[in-house]
Amino acid sequence: MRAGLVPDDLWKRVAPLLPPAPERRRRHPGRLRVPDRAALADVLYVLRTGVAWRDVPAEMVGCSGVTAWLRLRVWTEADVWPRLHTELLAELRIAGLLGMDDCAIDGSHVRALKGGDHVGPSPVDRGRPGSEHHLIVDLHGTPLAVSVTGGNRHDVTQLIPLLDAIPRMRGLRGRPRSKPKHLFADRGYDYDKYRRLLWQRGIKPLIARRGVAHGSGLGKTRWVAERTFAWLHQFKRLRTRYEHRADLHQGLVELGCSIICLRRLRTSF
Repeated sequence: MRAGLVPDDLWKRVAPLLPPAPERRRRHPGRLRVPDRAALADVLYVLRTGVAWRDVPAEMVGCSGVTAWLRLRVWTEADVWPRLHTELLAELRIAGLLGMDDCAIDGSHVRALKGGDHVGPSPVDRGRPGSEHHLIVDLHGTPLAVSVTGGNRHDVTQLIPLLDAIPRMRGLRGRPRSKPKHLFADRGYDYDKYRRLLWQRGIKPLIARRGVAHGSGLGKTRWVAERTFAWLHQFKRLRTRYEHRADLHQGLVELGCSIICLRRLRTSF
C-alpha cells in the first residue's frame, strides 16, 4: 500500500463504518480477502489521480483496481460516505470550526464521458452530456451537503433538497444544528418562489438580483463556495465524470467532501 494514501486519522474514522466482511467458505475458501484498507488506498488513488480502475499500477500492494471498484460499490450501497461526512461535520461543530450562521450555495458543471443516470445535455458546453455538482458550504467553505444531477438541471431546483440534506449535527448541548441563518447565492437562484420558501424556514435569503449591476457586495461571502469547488476538483476523478452509475459518482464526491472536512480538522490544531 502506498504510504500516506490512507492516513491513520482517516482510517480510524472509516473502519467502524464499513460493513462486515462475508464469512469464508469452509470448503474451497479461495483466495484470502483483500484488506479493506488496501482497497480504500486504491479508491483514494483513483480519486486523486483520475486513472481508470483497470490502470491502477501493480505496486499498489494486495489489490487490483477492479477489486477496489467492487469494494467501492459495496461501501456506497451501505451509505458509508454520507455517514463519514456526517461524523466529520459533528467533530467540526464540537471543535467550534463550523460557521453555520452564513452559508453559500452554488453549482458546477462537469463532463460525463460515459453517460448514465443524472446526465443531461449541458447548456454551457454545446449540449455535450454532463452532470452538475451542487454544493452548500458554511462561512469557511466547509462542504455541508452535495448532490449530483443532470447537466440540464437548473441550479435553483437543488436549493431546497440541499438544505434538507444538511445532516443534523450533534455534539453540543441543545438541539442539533441543521440550517443556517443566512443563505448567499448568485443570480441563478433569484426566484421569488424560493425566497419565500427560505423565509418560511427561518432563513434569510441574500441572493443577487438579475438585471442589477454587479457590486452588491454579496460576493465577499459567496466566493467560498467557488473555492470549495476548486478544492473538490483537485481530485482529478471528479473533474470529469467517468462513472456510469450516479450513486458511485455521488459516493466519490462525498468522499472528497469528507477529506476536505478532515483537512479542516487537521489544520485547526
